[in-house]
Amino acid sequence: MPTRTLIKNNTYVDSVSLMSISTKAAALDGVVNAVAAMATPMNKEILTNQGLITAEIEASTPGDLVLIVVTDGDEAGADAALEGLIGLLDRKPTGSDTEVTYRTVRAAAAGRPDANVAVISVNGAFAAGEAHHALDAGLNVMLFSDNVPLADEIALKQKAHEAGLLMMGPDCGTAIINGVSLCFANKVRRGRIGIVAASGTGAQEMSVRIHDFTGGVSQLLGTGGRDLSAEVGAIMMLDGIDALDSDPGTDVIVVVSKPPASEVAEKVLDRLAASAKPSVVCFLGAGPEVAEAAKTRGIAFFDRTKPAALAAVVASGVDESTLDLHALNWPLIEEVRAKLTPEQKYIRALFCGGTLCDESMFLALEKYDDVYSNISKDPAKRLRGTDPSRGHTFLDFGEDEFTNGKPHPMIDPSNRIERFRTEAADPEVGVIVMDIVLGYGSNPDPVGVMLPAITEAKANAAAAGRHLEILAYVLGTESDFQGFDEQVAKLTGAGVTWASSSTNTGLLAREFVYKGENA
Repeated sequence: MPTRTLIKNNTYVDSVSLMSISTKAAALDGVVNAVAAMATPMNKEILTNQGLITAEIEASTPGDLVLIVVTDGDEAGADAALEGLIGLLDRKPTGSDTEVTYRTVRAAAAGRPDANVAVISVNGAFAAGEAHHALDAGLNVMLFSDNVPLADEIALKQKAHEAGLLMMGPDCGTAIINGVSLCFANKVRRGRIGIVAASGTGAQEMSVRIHDFTGGVSQLLGTGGRDLSAEVGAIMMLDGIDALDSDPGTDVIVVVSKPPASEVAEKVLDRLAASAKPSVVCFLGAGPEVAEAAKTRGIAFFDRTKPAALAAVVASGVDESTLDLHALNWPLIEEVRAKLTPEQKYIRALFCGGTLCDESMFLALEKYDDVYSNISKDPAKRLRGTDPSRGHTFLDFGEDEFTNGKPHPMIDPSNRIERFRTEAADPEVGVIVMDIVLGYGSNPDPVGVMLPAITEAKANAAAAGRHLEILAYVLGTESDFQGFDEQVAKLTGAGVTWASSSTNTGLLAREFVYKGENA
């Protein structure tokens, strides 16, 4: 396949822009693969694994920009594709004649004294330095960048805490501040429920379920995924709870996280217990000791997102009897079970969102022992993303092993599509599970880009004389720009089963493949 490579020396472009450019370039005529990435050692390793490394790329530095297009046409088409990629890179945003571009955080802070939040998305090697500049300028920080050393995270959060500022991140993908969505977020109703979340899609799921249950969100603060580790000690979550506790627009406080360190969970629960505002805790995968610790403090505790969101809206004054709670559809479960052969006994879950993957995986673990994942905490059950599936396999395509040098799967699902085709051809697969994440920052038509693979897989399975069950959860609201109803209609029109929440997704998947084994 004709390939074109261009290196632009000493040209830095932030990761969010590169994700968008790569996605748009992949849609150009004849393009099979497109790469726009900084020449970091990590990205060079990925290009080597993809067979795209050259001597020129190997000799480039982390400050150099690498552009690559792989095409399925002729040489002239490859030249045109590269020109198209360069055009996407050089395209200037439209704006008013008075629009000002600042080259540094310090300059932006000086030129915009009314600003109080800096959103930072740069290579992880430089992210901490930029975050320090923002904090020194008196700005709260949302640090989207990942691959930031743990020591830098601790130093930044301690500095922010001492200055009375918020340090959201690193690896913070979601926030809603005063009704403004930052990075990956959904368009949800404003209201009186405040959220502090140590997970991006966990934050999105909680906000969307609250919206679905007719509640509203006052503020949504992200912390980054490591905040509740023993090393960090929940510095940002505790500061976030402080902020919501003092916010006159917040009546109920919700915290969301994957399993925290036990001593850190105690800190968070103690802080919530000290507040006069009702609180709800959702720690996915947490053990009974954490649930008991919450109970002794009078705090509503859940290890599933849907009942946690329901408890929050009820605490905010919504009448539960007026809500459509989408009870688990047992007739559907029996119908799917009847279609599957005895050999079709495994779940293969392919997720964009780590917390959504975690929730479904934890629900499967309640019923099955042979559950494997690239985000499993059990070394014996941990897979690399490139390993073949085993038993019930749950993959988070948002992990660094998939996103280093490539856009997040919410933007570019090409890695997931490739794996989907592999799983769909396995005669032991009973159900393939996927999430479809809508909202700001996500692909403009996430179902549309999956449909060709879905249609092909369904047809191949039918030709082989077996049913292929595909279960999809659409995380979004009717106000998200992709069109919630349109996305669901495309799925169901292709014969895909639609789930109404992250919790229901996990419950349906594990029940579809149940063969009567001992739980």
